[in-house]
Amino acid sequence: MSKRIAIAIDSLAGGGAEKVMLTLAKALLELGHEPHLLVMHDNCSYTIPDGLKVHFCFDEKEHNIDSFWRLKTSTRKLQKWVAQLQKRFGLFDLFLSNLDKTNLLMTRVGVSPLYCVVHNSIEEELKRQLKLGPFAYINMLRAKSALNGQHLITVSKGIEQEILNGTRISPTSIRTIYNPFDFEEIVESSKELIVDIPKVDYFIHVGRFAKQKRHDVLFKALKLTENKLPLVLLCHNQKKALKAVKKYGVEDRIILPGFQKNPFPWIKHAKALVLSSDFEGFGNVLVEAMICGTPAISTNCNYGPNEILTGDLERFLTPIRDEKSMANKLDEILQNPPDIRDAEIFKKVKVLDIASQYLELIK
Repeated sequence: MSKRIAIAIDSLAGGGAEKVMLTLAKALLELGHEPHLLVMHDNCSYTIPDGLKVHFCFDEKEHNIDSFWRLKTSTRKLQKWVAQLQKRFGLFDLFLSNLDKTNLLMTRVGVSPLYCVVHNSIEEELKRQLKLGPFAYINMLRAKSALNGQHLITVSKGIEQEILNGTRISPTSIRTIYNPFDFEEIVESSKELIVDIPKVDYFIHVGRFAKQKRHDVLFKALKLTENKLPLVLLCHNQKKALKAVKKYGVEDRIILPGFQKNPFPWIKHAKALVLSSDFEGFGNVLVEAMICGTPAISTNCNYGPNEILTGDLERFLTPIRDEKSMANKLDEILQNPPDIRDAEIFKKVKVLDIASQYLELIK
């Protein structure tokens, strides 16, 4: 029997959570269900799958919808909007809420059954926010506190254990559902002909240019390698990246094409993908790289990489902030690459299997 699922999220900007939920929605459509994207603001960087219903609640003039002084008004508007959608399309069998702003609002709207999907480490995000000042910290803390007493889905076992072992959040229920990956779509996308791809061997890093990603560690590691392969950086904010490249003296080793709508051909032709983060929610790009046939190196950070790089692949996990160890692995992976064809994680992240796990939440 077809189910109607509401997937609520801040926007459809180019982030990992947005991509995960679009992949999930597409799979639900393929399984004959009726997913709806309930998007707070109209900011879209992705192609919307055919047949997917997308609704936007707040217009571009409505800023700070989750602020102290607007929260009640925003909640009432969202409540009315959801009621109108259900009157038009029928009752939703399941609500999935994603990201802080949406979680803060959706947990006040009073819909059921509601599950909040936790895409990143709560403690690490709060720690980072504290450095931005007390107001930034309090705003995020308020959003995280909204998870108390809620049904939670975490995207890695590491995040689940962090919540269970901590005292900050007491969920009504919690379980891990890994992020979904459409293997066929990724492989097909990786075949696109991109004329700008280097004709020489190279490493690749894909991700935001943000402190969490620790490009500084990556650049220091590059300088310590015996090999002299260049590193392709696929990221937004090229100016900021270029400034760091010059600071660490690796201009001769960096290729900076900027953000790519389809990164998979770039990943496919790389000798290895490398992730140098202090923390991750899961580490989607590690799985995507291996699906493309490219081995991966990652810091053994919280949370996700050690759930992805298992078995023989564990040897390519390095301590965080250890540029020497990462340099050694950048050399080792060229001389002794792992066999990734039957990576254990592949059995746990197939898109239709993940969609089925979400459908099991409907009682």
